[in-house]
Amino acid sequence: MKLNRHAKILELIKNYPITTQEELLQKLKEEGYSVTQSTVSRDIKTLRLQKTHSIDGKYRYSAPTGIQPDVKNGFSGILSGSIVSVETAQNIVVVKTFSGMASAACAAIDTMSLPSVVGSLAGDDTIFIACTDTASATSLVQSLNDYVV
Repeated sequence: MKLNRHAKILELIKNYPITTQEELLQKLKEEGYSVTQSTVSRDIKTLRLQKTHSIDGKYRYSAPTGIQPDVKNGFSGILSGSIVSVETAQNIVVVKTFSGMASAACAAIDTMSLPSVVGSLAGDDTIFIACTDTASATSLVQSLNDYVV
């Protein structure tokens, strides 16, 4: 549950200009996570979130550049517990996950800042990942196959 929550936090701060712990707490509750202020505070510390300037000049939470080893291990757990299959269609990688796990797995993949990944999109149990070219997609499939359940 903690790893899923961490992935959701990373997804939320990427998609919304969250400026306070209270806003993050509210977004998590909207997503169905029952957490306390102290839990959110610990998660922020564990994920090493930083406050950076946004376009409008306000501070917002953001993930640090580069993945720290303990956070990377957490992503590994998310991926190995959720991926069912991985296939390629030219430069698109299609990842099938257990129902409800695509968003967390996609957030983990996005946060890894893979150089060949142009973008990704998650549904309930499927992730589409656009790569720069077919060779990059094939390489990503090989890497992600290590996590297949």
